[in-house]
Amino acid sequence: MRPLTEADVLASFVNADEEELRVLELPHDFLLVDWDYLDFFAWRDPMVSRRGYVIVPHEDHVAGIVLRTSDPARARSGLCSICHMMQPGNQVALFSARRAGAAGQKGNSFGTYICADLSCHENVRLAHPLAPNEVLVPGQIDMRLDGTRRRMEAFVSRVWSQG
Repeated sequence: MRPLTEADVLASFVNADEEELRVLELPHDFLLVDWDYLDFFAWRDPMVSRRGYVIVPHEDHVAGIVLRTSDPARARSGLCSICHMMQPGNQVALFSARRAGAAGQKGNSFGTYICADLSCHENVRLAHPLAPNEVLVPGQIDMRLDGTRRRMEAFVSRVWSQG
């Protein structure tokens, strides 16, 4: 992902109103982000606990969406729809985003279950413990990264689409 400035981030949001952009808080370590390492950039708002943000590259620019979350589930475990990692139930939450354009102004939204801390990008890089009879296949982490990136891009595209 190409390096972004604060102005780039603010200009990228397709479903944010002026008030949401005014109160948006970047992560405290924003200036230290290793952009070469990221396929997309996601963070929880440090000041508003039920808000998160995702920015994904799209052709020659970036698209950002504002997310709202419910309280994490109380289930025993849950599957993140983005990174496909099983997590304890309190670490997966339903995130929804108001659709862009006229659909969003009518109140339409789209949602999915995502890691509650929006750490999908890091989670797929962690080597999961192998059972004694399992073998780590070369390229498996790359496949997981590609899948995570594609699913996040598809989620943002659904929010961005006018349909």
